Amino acid sequence: MATTAEPILDLDKWYAYCTAQSERYKSNKPYPHTVVDDFLNRESARVCMEAFPKVEDAGWIHYLHLNEKKHGLNKMDLIPEPLRDAIEVLNSPEFVRSLGVLTGIDGLMSDSTLEGGGLHQTKTGGYLNIHADFTVHPHHRNWRRRVNVLVYLNDPWDESYGGQLELWERDMSACACRISPVFNRSVIFNTDEDSYHGLPESLKCPPGMTRKSIALYYFTEERSAPLKRATNYRARPGDGFKSVLIWLETRAIALYNHIKGWLGISDDAVSKLLNKIFKRK
Repeated sequence: MATTAEPILDLDKWYAYCTAQSERYKSNKPYPHTVVDDFLNRESARVCMEAFPKVEDAGWIHYLHLNEKKHGLNKMDLIPEPLRDAIEVLNSPEFVRSLGVLTGIDGLMSDSTLEGGGLHQTKTGGYLNIHADFTVHPHHRNWRRRVNVLVYLNDPWDESYGGQLELWERDMSACACRISPVFNRSVIFNTDEDSYHGLPESLKCPPGMTRKSIALYYFTEERSAPLKRATNYRARPGDGFKSVLIWLETRAIALYNHIKGWLGISDDAVSKLLNKIFKRK
């Protein structure tokens, strides 16, 4: 295991933060969330950033369609050790218990399979349309998705590059806040049927530079199966005809998500097939 002079995350300080910020977290608009700067031990975060694998390396899932243009890696055996160590800490029982204190959600669980999460990376020109996340784990019918934890690993990062995470009003009337993906910043938020967010504007960072993040999702196990819905992309006011295309692809993704859970297939398998067909990189 990679080591530094300090732990990757001071879990005692994290618990204290969660306790102190719980009420503020739950009252934040447009839905419960918090932004934490200097989240990980700074040296550990630096090591993680430097170890971040390139999009061209093995194992990346290439999400390239109308509603998103980004890349994900969720195979733990292909994630470099420093990043794997950080993920293990953020999925640890101690971290998750504190996350429950912060959010007020009992029974939170981490996802060792990193379904849809792990490492995310966006190249110049990439984007992610505004959406609400899938509501149920594709392979655990009673697992309801509840909380997202994002950790940004970008240094330097200039505002002119764009890349701000946008949190939108629940009625999609307006963007409520924009959060820059600066180095060692974490964004934590509840995810439900109308917690709309995304990266809708094309990234403008210099060629060869990417927007990097760790993305982890947390669930609760429900007694009865919750309402299952795939990622729900939404058009913004003023999107015009693009709104129709967004709606059509969202319906197609919903069908795919249903088939994926039914057959037990993975995004990776489908991504490889599509990349062979369309020769996308």
